[in-house]
Amino acid sequence: MNTISILYPNKLDSEFNFQYYTEIHMPRSIQLLSTHPGFKGVSVERGVGTAETGTEVPYIALCHFTFDTVQSFIEAFTPHAMELQGDMKNFTEIIPIIQFNDILISQ
Repeated sequence: MNTISILYPNKLDSEFNFQYYTEIHMPRSIQLLSTHPGFKGVSVERGVGTAETGTEVPYIALCHFTFDTVQSFIEAFTPHAMELQGDMKNFTEIIPIIQFNDILISQ
């Protein structure tokens, strides 16, 4: 099992429209990607703090798709890449970091 993490760095003077992201972009992403049989779920998070007082969060927004394999995610995402990437301008100018992860423990 894998997660595909889409991490939006917390950059000075950057904008992130959480309302658009959670009400329009992510529902559309879920609608498109969840049709793939390898889709297992998704979570969306907002960075709110760190353990070190006075330190800015490294990521302002985080999205974690869970698929049975990274290849399943690629198969699900590729046909819709232009639409989903093209929609990014509606909620941020931040270029996300995309990371593939193996799930070692999950409850």
